[in-house]
Amino acid sequence: MIRYALLRLAQGVPVLLVVATVTFVLLRFLPGGPFDTEKALPPEVLRNIEARYALDAPLLTQYGHYLAGLARGDLGPSYKYTGRDVAAILRDAIPVSMLLGGVALLLAVAVGIPIGLAAGTRRGSAADRTLQVVALFGLSVPSFVLGAALILVFGLALGWLPAALWEGPLYVILPAVTLAALPATYVAQLTRTSVIEVMDLDYVRTARAKGLPESLVRRRHVLRNALLAVVTYFGPLLAVLLTGSFVVEQIFAVPGMGRFFVTAVTNRDYPLVLGVTLVYAALVVLSNLAVDLLYAWLDPRLRPEAGAP
Repeated sequence: MIRYALLRLAQGVPVLLVVATVTFVLLRFLPGGPFDTEKALPPEVLRNIEARYALDAPLLTQYGHYLAGLARGDLGPSYKYTGRDVAAILRDAIPVSMLLGGVALLLAVAVGIPIGLAAGTRRGSAADRTLQVVALFGLSVPSFVLGAALILVFGLALGWLPAALWEGPLYVILPAVTLAALPATYVAQLTRTSVIEVMDLDYVRTARAKGLPESLVRRRHVLRNALLAVVTYFGPLLAVLLTGSFVVEQIFAVPGMGRFFVTAVTNRDYPLVLGVTLVYAALVVLSNLAVDLLYAWLDPRLRPEAGAP
């Protein structure tokens, strides 16, 4: 398994290279520039700024310099935050987004899987119908509407929780709930569908015929196999949640990567956009690897030594 994991990590390097290349080219061909302002800068000032950041060099030369710096772990200086390099900004922002995304992931799993299991094993019951209504609501309400509603009710009207900023454990609750709402709904729906399919399989009937307690049948035979379909969703879900939602971080003034990314795109801060994009791509690669390993743990037939592709 270790050899398999290392091989998958090595396969992720070309992916990151492609992401870096495509993002670099797209940024250079977008209209506008990083130093365009409402009041045009004098030509000599603009030339000096472009020379400082090597923006006056040919595109291939700029790309070569960027790759050379990337190989050294140097993501370059930020154009917007003068005196700070991108690596320093990301060192401050990544832990915030990781914490917010991690809490949201735990909430989505802790809420979605039990509800989906209960609804799937009681198909057509009141719990199942309630899940359908809640799922429709959760899938229909955008995160910016839910976030604003939570701020209005729990932050301003009741005063139970802080409405914004990032200054302690209580500040995590509202943005985490907002970020977890849609994934929790989707996880619950996916779990329900998978449980219904597994409940009709032969080995579940056999387990019941042997006289096993229903709780043991659900935990050992139903849930474990139903989770295979749910785990497929965890790859992109984990990457999205751990990098934080751009909208949620903007609403709650969370100083994570999403907030910096929005600012960087607005200001054409090329190095910062590239840095955040590469971190996101790396998390996608690592998330997919984690899903593959989790698959192997849930189903031994999928392990590399078992001859799985």
